[in-house]
Amino acid sequence: MSAVLDASALLALLRDEPGAERVEAVLERGAQLSAVNLAEVLSKLADLGEDPQEAQATMVARGLLGGAVVVVPFTEEDALAVARLRAYTQPLGLSLADRACLGLAKRLGLVALTADQVWERLAGEVQVEVIR
Repeated sequence: MSAVLDASALLALLRDEPGAERVEAVLERGAQLSAVNLAEVLSKLADLGEDPQEAQATMVARGLLGGAVVVVPFTEEDALAVARLRAYTQPLGLSLADRACLGLAKRLGLVALTADQVWERLAGEVQVEVIR
């Protein structure tokens, strides 16, 4: 596995937004996604008028979920990591789902892949790559 995807990175791929090609390249080596970030992706797609169940089925059919992207359950250890990251990330306005991605990346020793440019300001805590 090469990276942990933030919801914004997976959404960029699904919606063919700038940075999608970088996400595709990462998926050639496989990636991880917190179940919290999957919930965020499905919620955003629902906001855009898509049926969440159909969106999830489409991701499976495309070989994303259960294929190139492994969905990782949110654990007690992850909950603690999210809480520890709160003070560090709060000034940047990062959400619980953002911290779930960062915490998982830190736990697995992988880069966190995101479209959110504010993450570039995170110094040292977790390796981050911004796709656009």
